Amino acid sequence: MKNPMLEVVSLLLEKLLLISNFTFFSSGAAGEDKERNSLYETSSFHRGDVLEVPRTHLTHYGIYLGDNRVAHMMPDILLALTDNEGRTQKVVSNKRLILGVIVKVASIRVDTVEDFAYGANILVNHLDQSLQKKALLNEEVARRAEKLLGLTPYSLLWNNCEHFVTYCRYGTPISPQSDKFCETVKIIIRDQRSVLASAVLGLASIVCTGLVSYTTLPAIFIPFFLWMAG
Repeated sequence: MKNPMLEVVSLLLEKLLLISNFTFFSSGAAGEDKERNSLYETSSFHRGDVLEVPRTHLTHYGIYLGDNRVAHMMPDILLALTDNEGRTQKVVSNKRLILGVIVKVASIRVDTVEDFAYGANILVNHLDQSLQKKALLNEEVARRAEKLLGLTPYSLLWNNCEHFVTYCRYGTPISPQSDKFCETVKIIIRDQRSVLASAVLGLASIVCTGLVSYTTLPAIFIPFFLWMAG
């Protein structure tokens, strides 16, 4: 049985750092771009399809708009710093992405299929099967995505790329990935070993730093709230 605490720590690191899973947003050499362009046969995609790029612990989602264009939600710190579309429309780098997640600013933008996936495998409309929901007509899906283009608040749990896609595709914004994460957090809270571990860590911090408010109060209240929540 997998350790739920290790799972949630791993997922947090994956979502916050996003480096290994989102290397496709780094700018590459011209030869690399040419190689990526040959990976996808976009003629098999239809306007309004959901495109999915599976990663280790998460999946990135977008709506295909036709003509090799994908609408998807992307965190980007640059959106909070400048209105220069010439700069913000460039492919989002890892640093821009990570800082955008932290400050919770994003946009629903349009990129090519190659820049959206950057060499990763693409699943088409896999959510229809996994969620067992009836999709709206493809043209309606695409129009919904196009109406939402532009700046948007971002939240890993409450407003991410999966919420955007499921709203466009099914009419309701949901995120099974976020739900799974929250369930894992609940398991950790309910596990009394978490109370013991937090108490031990709190005691160790008090021993190392002394009885000061910034260590004593958390050392007392965190185990208490975990105990009450469990």
